[in-house]
Amino acid sequence: MRRLLLGAVAALVSAGALTYWAGEQTEVVVLRTVDGAAGVHETKMWAVDHEGDPWVRVANPERAWYRRLLEQPSVELVRNGQAKRYTAEPHDTPEAAAAIDAAFREKYGLVDWWYGVLLRRHAIPVRLRPPQ
Repeated sequence: MRRLLLGAVAALVSAGALTYWAGEQTEVVVLRTVDGAAGVHETKMWAVDHEGDPWVRVANPERAWYRRLLEQPSVELVRNGQAKRYTAEPHDTPEAAAAIDAAFREKYGLVDWWYGVLLRRHAIPVRLRPPQ
């Protein structure tokens, strides 16, 4: 029994490590958000380009970075070592979700599907637009 339990724990740890490693093999960006006390928070995530703008996607709208973005939509995206300012615009529509999900599938492949199985509950695409 103990051997079976140890095997299950080892399998879960291995699956988690492999998932993390696979997620780091394609472009990973950093989104900088600001909290109410002007503290800057950095969150690693994936990004795609669609209709001329970068897009990110929150897997669960209860995530802290997304909550900060809703309160303060001025963000920075660090991509290829360069930080650029954007205004974040969530697009919680079936049409936007379908288009952005397709872009993520095309770019990140099977790993995007696997992350979806593990983490995504109500994904919301977020368009990043240059500030006006």
